Amino acid sequence: MLRHAEQVMGTVVSFAVPGADDPAVLAAPIAELHRLDRLFSTYRPDSDISRLDRGELTVEQCDPLVAEALDHCRAVAEESDGWFTARPGGRLDPSGWVKGWAVERASALLSAAGATDHTITGGGDVQARGQAAPGRPWRIGVADPQHPDRLVAVLTAEGDFAVATSGTAERGAHIIDPQTGRPADQLLSLTVIGTDLARTDAYATAGFAMGPHRALPWLTALPGYEALAVRPDGTRLGTPGVARYLAPA
Repeated sequence: MLRHAEQVMGTVVSFAVPGADDPAVLAAPIAELHRLDRLFSTYRPDSDISRLDRGELTVEQCDPLVAEALDHCRAVAEESDGWFTARPGGRLDPSGWVKGWAVERASALLSAAGATDHTITGGGDVQARGQAAPGRPWRIGVADPQHPDRLVAVLTAEGDFAVATSGTAERGAHIIDPQTGRPADQLLSLTVIGTDLARTDAYATAGFAMGPHRALPWLTALPGYEALAVRPDGTRLGTPGVARYLAPA
């Protein structure tokens, strides 16, 4: 198992590649993560997204990936009736799309290099491909937001498999309810399971902002997505199909 942890995009992105032993296979994926960080970091004053937000560049003057990312953000905003936004708190910040997208793009490059079995984890969100070992599916732990040293659940699957969690455990109440402008507070965490991480992560952000009574019916209606929610009182809720991903206790 080839393992590597890369400091990038304000977090640690971890690679696990069964059956690989040559770190060179990670070169292109890691370079892509750093390229997207240079373009989209809101902490870098010279990034395209920071300069666009300040009015120093137009979208047309930015790298083409900026327009593509903003198009994706608009699409998710429409799909979620405005619960997802590229301007949380009024500032241009498409991180709710870009972080998952960066991991997804790195995963595509890793697969193209022949490493079709792997996981890439960024900020706790996971893009998995293939199998952990022949005949053995991947197992992804979901942290308990009330007890970080414990797990709420273990999710298991093989093939293309993405898991994204939005919540308060690591960064506090940072997801803004776009209807009130205040931090969303109806959930402690919302984990969404899908195929590709960019959209799965964006849906987790939108769903967390919605709260459980809107989010779970909305996610249930989306083909290919399931979810597991934890409310502030510790109650756990899920979409009807989430049980098929739960590993036995």
